[in-house]
Amino acid sequence: MEEYIAPNRKRIPYGMMNFAVIRRDDCYYVDKTRFIPIIEDADKFFFFIRPRRFGKSLTVSMLQHYYDIAAKDKFDALFGDLYIGKYPTRDRNSYLVLYLNFSGIVGELHNYRKGLDAHCQTMFDYFCDIYADYLPQGIKEKLDAKEGAIEQFEYLFTECNKTGQRIYLFIDEYDHFTNAILADPESLHRYTNETHGEGYLRAFFSKVKAGTYSSIERCFITGVSPVTMDDLTSGFNIGTNYSLSPKFNEMIGFTEEEVRQMLTYYSTTSHFNHTVDELLDIMQPWYDNYCFAQGRYGETTMYNSNMVLYFIKNYLDNDGKAPQNMIESNIRVDYEKLRMLIRKDKEFAHDASIIQTLVSQGYITGDLKESFPAVNITTPDNFVSLLYYFGMLTISGTYEGKTKLTIPNQVVREQLYAYLLSTYDEADLNFSSYEKNELSSSLAYRGDWQTYFGYIADCLKRYASQRDKQKGEFFVHGFTLAMTAQNRFYRPISEQDTQAGYVDIFLCPLLEIYSDMKHSYIVELKYAKYKDSESRVKELRQEAITQANRYADTETVRNAIGNTKLHKIVVVYKGMDMPVCEEV
Repeated sequence: MEEYIAPNRKRIPYGMMNFAVIRRDDCYYVDKTRFIPIIEDADKFFFFIRPRRFGKSLTVSMLQHYYDIAAKDKFDALFGDLYIGKYPTRDRNSYLVLYLNFSGIVGELHNYRKGLDAHCQTMFDYFCDIYADYLPQGIKEKLDAKEGAIEQFEYLFTECNKTGQRIYLFIDEYDHFTNAILADPESLHRYTNETHGEGYLRAFFSKVKAGTYSSIERCFITGVSPVTMDDLTSGFNIGTNYSLSPKFNEMIGFTEEEVRQMLTYYSTTSHFNHTVDELLDIMQPWYDNYCFAQGRYGETTMYNSNMVLYFIKNYLDNDGKAPQNMIESNIRVDYEKLRMLIRKDKEFAHDASIIQTLVSQGYITGDLKESFPAVNITTPDNFVSLLYYFGMLTISGTYEGKTKLTIPNQVVREQLYAYLLSTYDEADLNFSSYEKNELSSSLAYRGDWQTYFGYIADCLKRYASQRDKQKGEFFVHGFTLAMTAQNRFYRPISEQDTQAGYVDIFLCPLLEIYSDMKHSYIVELKYAKYKDSESRVKELRQEAITQANRYADTETVRNAIGNTKLHKIVVVYKGMDMPVCEEV
């Protein structure tokens, strides 16, 4: 059946970052303009960190169009029906807007200066062209005669000051090229040279600071980590970091209510096979559960906006079917860039790998830091903070006086588990080969669990180091979870259930994607030390049987398994061996 498309159905702005184009093309826009007055009330030099693909660039674009003096005549068209159109602030359309986007600048240290100069030259020239009526005559020609971004920038803001103009400076992805540099451990010392002392990057940001004493009245700077700003400005002394502020928790990303409103809108203009609540149930475990401020914990969590738009676009394109792949390919590429975190994790002097602990224990604790230098990334609290800023962790309350952080959702969990497996030297454990796809398929459709768990036990034994063996239960549980997370037919759930005791792993079938699946699994995993007696193994086996039976009878499991056959699998490891693997 062909999908009915209402002639006036709004387009989905998936991948779009230009606010004016989104509004002109009648795309669906989640109104975030209510944050404009709050930003105006905040300090004038505003620094904001959020993970990739959360809508930072669109927010910057929206603010640009709101404050641009040259866009006065477009105000009603762009903002008329939005919150800020009804309640405009005094500062609307009153600035010359200077926009720099570092995402396109080449990251290698030997030529990034050339890239920075070229980008700034282009943007400074554009600034002179569009604001020609507000600037001294001949400014562009004199600017072009100056050498490099730093000289040109100083000349530009000084000339603006002479004519009494106010500049609003936006720097999007300020840390783009430095993150690329940090990903290469060999270049850390060169990075340090460029961000300290007389380095070019540091000199550029010193000039930004100088401009704030002149015509630069406001700055709005975004990125994915506070590391670079700390290095560039000796502890971020040119502005205020609002990244952890409760009042800006919901400024970027979508709340559940915003997602619900969007789904409700499209359900009235498109062919839906699900209710809005059913679609939220599908999306929530994958895209939700980001909390960016301790003060908002237990109140509002945020969905990754890019992933929501990806899902809805695919759902509409596929005539009311969930996408086969819940993770869009661009997200995978972004997370690939973070493999440097694994390398850093392995450099720790203290015994525990933080990522291994996170996977095995289900949470990690730490104090979130607003800024720290690159050389101190491997300090535990700094490393935990970096994982948080990159979107790999979310705030989940407090534990023993520290911030408790957990993996937010299945998209992140799948990436983290893949990283963890990649740390085992030469281990090809990502289930990408034909053989491993066959194992996954046999588990889901033929109920062949013996081969599947036998394969995991074999890998575990082959790749465990002496250090891993010392961690024992932590390692075995984390490794098994990471392996099952690579199976595309299931979403492994491992959590404390207070009503029903503890389930180690529930392989929750993804029936909304693979509706013809036949089998689902509860896996109770127990661990005995090498030196433990056989009677201890029997005792653990009995405990596991009791827990598996109890958990199988819970509403959570009954609701999730649909018409699949539920298998209760009991696994007992003794050291790195698996003497018990049976169905009960």
